[in-house]
Amino acid sequence: MTATAPHFGPSPSVPPMRRPLAVAALLAALVTMVAGLLLGGAAPASAHAALTGSDPQDGAVVATAPKEITLTFSEQVAMGDGSIRVLDPGGKRADTGAAPRDLQSGSTVKYGVTLHSGLPDGTYTVAWQAVSADSHPVSGAFTFSIGAPSKTTVALPSDEAGGGLVGALYGIARYAAYAGFIVLAGGAAFVLACWQRGAGARPLQRLVVRGWLTLTAATLAMLLLRSPYTGSGKLADAFDLDGLKAVLDTKPGAALVSRLLLLGAAALFIAVLFGAYAKREDEREKKDLTFGLAIGGAVIAAGIAGTWALAEHASTGIQPGIAMPVDVLHLLAVAAWLGGLAALLVALYRTPDIGATAVRRFSRIAFGSVLVLTATGLYQSWRQVGSWSALTGTGYGQLLLVKVGLVAVLVGVAWISRRWTARLAEVPTEAGTAVDPQMDADASAEVESEPADESEDPSRAAQLARQKAAVATATKKRIRDADPERSGLRRSVLAEVGVAVALLAVTTVLTSTEPGRTEEEAARASTGASAPATEGPVTLSLPFDTGGRNGKGTVRMDIDPGRTGANGLHLWIDGPDGQPMDVPEVKLAFTLKSKDIGPLPVLPDRLTEGHWTASGIQIPMAGDWKVAVTVRTSDIDQTTIGKNMKIG
Repeated sequence: MTATAPHFGPSPSVPPMRRPLAVAALLAALVTMVAGLLLGGAAPASAHAALTGSDPQDGAVVATAPKEITLTFSEQVAMGDGSIRVLDPGGKRADTGAAPRDLQSGSTVKYGVTLHSGLPDGTYTVAWQAVSADSHPVSGAFTFSIGAPSKTTVALPSDEAGGGLVGALYGIARYAAYAGFIVLAGGAAFVLACWQRGAGARPLQRLVVRGWLTLTAATLAMLLLRSPYTGSGKLADAFDLDGLKAVLDTKPGAALVSRLLLLGAAALFIAVLFGAYAKREDEREKKDLTFGLAIGGAVIAAGIAGTWALAEHASTGIQPGIAMPVDVLHLLAVAAWLGGLAALLVALYRTPDIGATAVRRFSRIAFGSVLVLTATGLYQSWRQVGSWSALTGTGYGQLLLVKVGLVAVLVGVAWISRRWTARLAEVPTEAGTAVDPQMDADASAEVESEPADESEDPSRAAQLARQKAAVATATKKRIRDADPERSGLRRSVLAEVGVAVALLAVTTVLTSTEPGRTEEEAARASTGASAPATEGPVTLSLPFDTGGRNGKGTVRMDIDPGRTGANGLHLWIDGPDGQPMDVPEVKLAFTLKSKDIGPLPVLPDRLTEGHWTASGIQIPMAGDWKVAVTVRTSDIDQTTIGKNMKIG
């Protein structure tokens, strides 16, 4: 095989104090609409489709050319024109080129393509590509032969669907989308729940805005890359309008568009949080606005998290009605913990006045997030893995063990951070606890040394005020940096963020890996269809009588190894006296009636008197095969005898 198979906003009439609630209600309605749009196309299935059978089977040798090729999958798949291609030994299309026909019956997912009539003998290649119900592309190829195997100029494609440069870029965009969501949702939650004065801190503002920008850019990139990712694999097709239109008609495309709509609502939320909310001074008004922002932010965050849950693993497989809300809770808990960690790290390093109260509030939120993550993670693990063997024997299970290990490390470092938090002293503020007078005096000596001049111009007064504010900020920073507990907390939080980055990478890979439960189910289904025998060689004894002179005897036959694939044959013919008996001709045929395969002819070679042999006999699949032996003892005397044998 030398060639490659083709790859395929609020109303003015609303009172000011009630506007946040009105915005929250509008956002809730938006998310409900988006959820309805996505749920309308969701259907239960097993995550990550796998090929569980085909007709003909991989490696099969059929006597006559089939009229069509059928493929059976473990779950619902999306098929397009050219998703199944059959190539003759010369690499030309042997199918008619029509779109695959849906042959589903009950729970069986089957597709077929019609072949040209009159196909010559030889080895044919079947290359297929589809999109599974969890949005990931799957592909594969196999061969079968008509008459007898032959040389072919078609090579089985080794690249998996969704690979190459486009696959790498799509994977990077997926990681960036998760990271952006965690920073956006977790950073905003940290400000509202732990440190409301942080809404006016420029470093935290930049962090949350960058999270929004990252998520938006990653979502746009995924939308453009979706068509080549699931199809041709060519980067240039990212700007194909027909491909983009086709993507918008799919469930993953609808999820990405819905995410962009929700990000528009998130932009309004950020503008209010870092604008009107940060400038609000009246405590009563700020409390009401805090409540409204909390409700609206929670609705937006849940909606964005739902765009993952409604289009990927959670929407397929067993119990999707439970799995989707569990997945949303899992993502929100991750964002509250890891996104809050990122915000805390920025606050500890870039803002001088975050106090112990805010850190302790976050510590409690992080602890609650860990509890939610534990409960939802256990359910997700059971649902996606299903057995201890899949936990250790599949790629998904092994990645899951790595993720659990990283979570354990993260919890250990978080426990150290909680100990530092317990010893953390409040950062002094202008009305707070006193600090070292000498340090304070040294810090402001330069500004206070200048004489006060009541006649100085306003610009000079403003300049002095800015200098005093800068000195006060620098004083707080020196005090913060001199606090050993605060320094220890910064280091431990930095370590937490480092582990969290690795954890996010493993999680991203997990979302694009075939779940262990599905992998084992597909393996069992495939084994059930063509499992090799484990009993060893098959031995048969068949008496015969051609009716002529010296026409009686016995055929003894050994088929080794007696399983699917290539087999060797030894055949002995004994006379009535048990001695070797020479005959002019012997021939055999193998038939599997249950699958309408055969008869597959075999012409053994005479080795010695009464001993015949053949090699390379192809048994394409397991089942109850009938072997028919034709013995000719003279020019006019012959008989055919048959017997069933179990292969696999």
